Amino acid sequence: MINMRRQFLGLGFVAASSLLALHAANAMSGPTSIQLDGGPLGPLQLSGGVDGYGYYLSQTNSNGYAPGVKSNGAEVANALIELQKTDGQLQFTIEIGSNGGATTLGYGPGQTSITTFTTGPLYAGYITIAPTGSPFTFSAGQIGSLEGWESGIDWNNAVQLTTAIFEVQNSQSRGVSANYTSGPVNATVTFGDGYDSGVFNFLQFLVTYTINPTNAASIYGAANLGRTGLNTYAYGGGNTAGYGAEYVNSDMIGGFYSYTMGNLSLVPEVQYQYAKEDAAIGISKGTYNAAAALFGDYSLSSTSPYSVGAWIEGFTSHTSAADETAWFVGPDATGIGAAVAPTWQYKDLFARANAGYIYLTRNKGTDNTSYGYGNNGTGRGDFVGTLEAGLLF
Repeated sequence: MINMRRQFLGLGFVAASSLLALHAANAMSGPTSIQLDGGPLGPLQLSGGVDGYGYYLSQTNSNGYAPGVKSNGAEVANALIELQKTDGQLQFTIEIGSNGGATTLGYGPGQTSITTFTTGPLYAGYITIAPTGSPFTFSAGQIGSLEGWESGIDWNNAVQLTTAIFEVQNSQSRGVSANYTSGPVNATVTFGDGYDSGVFNFLQFLVTYTINPTNAASIYGAANLGRTGLNTYAYGGGNTAGYGAEYVNSDMIGGFYSYTMGNLSLVPEVQYQYAKEDAAIGISKGTYNAAAALFGDYSLSSTSPYSVGAWIEGFTSHTSAADETAWFVGPDATGIGAAVAPTWQYKDLFARANAGYIYLTRNKGTDNTSYGYGNNGTGRGDFVGTLEAGLLF
């Protein structure tokens, strides 16, 4: 049976979820900010969105994959509002609401929630100091992850369904961040309590080099500078470490390349994550997860309301016989997946049909116990389809 991490999946829903994420996969036009007069605060920008979806799952079971989730149903995806001040030496971002639309292919859909984090409905809340004439800015508060191409806000992605790469990444967390921008280089470093663990020892970075208007290369990474151990507030009773100590005691490296040719955009991405041996927290031998994906988005024309987003992926992981824990889907899982999403958007309204299929090329751990989908919990493949619609502002 699959060791489900529904709470951790909730964390994945908001990975890189800030509406201002520099590396979001913008398949559609995002929210158009409403300009406000903030009086003594100066100009402010108000934006947000709300969306929902109906879904169909070809395989479910009561104990492993999507426990308690019906084979079909409907969910609210997101209801978010963001207020920003983006000029002057003192700036800020406040993002409040409920999030849960980005659904990892291989897991069932989850209900939108305002209790995923210790900060409750506050998904982003930070101040930024931008010294005049300086290439540096500095931020502090509840800030978004620097890891990966995909966004936790589903309307920023080419497809509502997300990949195995996205599933294991860090989410929103509290910390401090420094950004440097000069010419073609944009670099950000963040230190905080990765995975909302409450233990401040997590360092992230993202460096992007813009080669020209149609090509850009990015590399990102994350590392625990100290041992989180069992100190995380959530251990055994919430999210993060209680659903796999490797998530909050691991190092990651990854990168993606953005290429645009006319109405076509392509983004290949690779990622590797490793957790070293630490018997005290249940990792008896080093364990890793590796994945690669290719994202694509094609607009019929610059004025057409229609576009098509898609991706393909491959992933593999390895754990020891003593651990039998799962990075993604199940212990030692290896598989492939694909998803596609025909999309319609007219100004602030959008609708799209999302379809994805995952196939486990290996669905047994080192103890030879099978896991997977379907009534018996050992099926290798699963199809997911959703019909999504929303309003952005």
